[in-house]
Amino acid sequence: MKLRTLLAGAVASAALTPAAFAERGADGHVNIIYWQAPSIVSAYLSGGTKDIEAASLVVEPLARFDQNGVLVPYLAAEIPTVENGGVSEDLTSITWKIAPGIVWSDGTPFTAHDVKFTADYCMHPEGGCAQVTKFEGVTSVEAVDDMTVTVTFDKPTPFPYGPFVGGESPIIQKAQFADCLGPKAPECTEQNFGPIGTGPFVVDEFKPNDVISMSANPNYRDPAKPAFATLTLKGGGDATAAGRAVLETGEFDYAWNLQLAPDVIAQMEEGGKGVPVAGFGPLVERLMLNQTNPSSDLAEGERSTAAHPHPFLTDPAVYQAMSLAIDRPLLVEIGYGQAGRVTCNWVPAPAAFNSDTLTCDKQDIDAANKLLDDAGYADTDGDGVRETPAGVPMSITYQTSTNAVRQDFQALIKEWWSQIGIETELRNINASVFFGSDPGSPDTIQKFYADVQMYANTFNGTDPQSYLGNLLCDKAPRPDTQWQGENMSRWCREEYDALHAELATTADINARAEIGRRLNDMGVEGGAMIPLVHRGRLSAHSNTLGGVILNVWDSELWNAADWYRVK
Repeated sequence: MKLRTLLAGAVASAALTPAAFAERGADGHVNIIYWQAPSIVSAYLSGGTKDIEAASLVVEPLARFDQNGVLVPYLAAEIPTVENGGVSEDLTSITWKIAPGIVWSDGTPFTAHDVKFTADYCMHPEGGCAQVTKFEGVTSVEAVDDMTVTVTFDKPTPFPYGPFVGGESPIIQKAQFADCLGPKAPECTEQNFGPIGTGPFVVDEFKPNDVISMSANPNYRDPAKPAFATLTLKGGGDATAAGRAVLETGEFDYAWNLQLAPDVIAQMEEGGKGVPVAGFGPLVERLMLNQTNPSSDLAEGERSTAAHPHPFLTDPAVYQAMSLAIDRPLLVEIGYGQAGRVTCNWVPAPAAFNSDTLTCDKQDIDAANKLLDDAGYADTDGDGVRETPAGVPMSITYQTSTNAVRQDFQALIKEWWSQIGIETELRNINASVFFGSDPGSPDTIQKFYADVQMYANTFNGTDPQSYLGNLLCDKAPRPDTQWQGENMSRWCREEYDALHAELATTADINARAEIGRRLNDMGVEGGAMIPLVHRGRLSAHSNTLGGVILNVWDSELWNAADWYRVK
């Protein structure tokens, strides 16, 4: 089965279905490889997909999105709606009923008090929670009784499914994390490396940026699942080695995020040990533009903070010229083939939120140079590098994670930018560090000690409200947030914040989509980022691993409890 067929949508792996699981753990061991190694087993202290997905094997939300983007209950008994009384008529509260009989992996009852504690943990003003946008507008979370929890919002909230929904917002155990609130959160190493959960697996050993050893949760709510007694999630290496380990050698059962050129994937498929699975969700490879000054001449607590604006990346003439200089169709061709599409948008999916007002599919070096000429950026000393009207050389550092496709992109973009008088130094950083959560590391996407950085991420579900909230002014990573937060560019516009607040109170789906498109356009046209490629999510599994259903709307490991060994 080739990539063209797979990209018609999210594809289930084998059509085989086990007659029944004989018993929990009957299928032995399963090996997973994430070439971006997890650095923590927490969705709340890292915005990195690798960390969120590793944690999803252990901790779970009240509800999540299935492979079709449909909201389904997990720890909840049902999805609250206005019709069933779970969402108030005035849309200011949502009440979740917990499914009976669920216990933590240590055997203690899972209750509404754990749900409330999770909110307290993430909403703590000094906690640096990476997923705080999920709780935007929440005024209180109360345990009505042991099995009922009510979330109250500060205004009518037509889409109340931010808190406790999807792999990015799981429930953590109150008893385990009670002493980890606020600034103590990142200090709780034992808890962050081995959370007690309700999911199908428990952590036995965690070696950060290397490997996680897990075993079946003995108290998982389905006595026949998971089929695998033990699981290894190996991290590190690169996408090429990960793909070969599944498709060619069969050493691993599942490989995540095979960010490889299409001809490389096709060659690996000939190994006959596995198959790729792919589908288009909202994943976008883009350039984030630092709105602040990352200069090492500034003190550690002042670099990349709003007190020090960037000397030229905030100028529309500059970021428009940088975008015009890029040949996106060529990037798609060499990097992704049929697994990529040119996009000018931050949110290209679902289709209703995909704006059609921006154009960027044609490279125009001449127009880019004219923009800079007209704005007063000139090469006054003849060294090939323009200077700002204030005399600052247009020399930038462009960083990304270590990956063959991304390094190809860097080389091309550096050359194109040189043609418009912008000098570019390239940096590539080990993916486990770049997407890591260590507040002491200078090399994370949150610190952003560079002018431009390239990566891709996505969001859970089919409504981008929380994701669009990542550009809110108060979501910028700062020293006082432990360098957590999703507004990597430190981009800030009062009108954007106001429009996002309007989205949060808009019920009509067509109106929501229209506002979402406007927010998308404001972020892109305002220079927070330069979108490049709408990427299909591409992973692979062995021929002997059944039950895999690729999910572009939630964690890829969302249904690992249903995986089994094909006999």
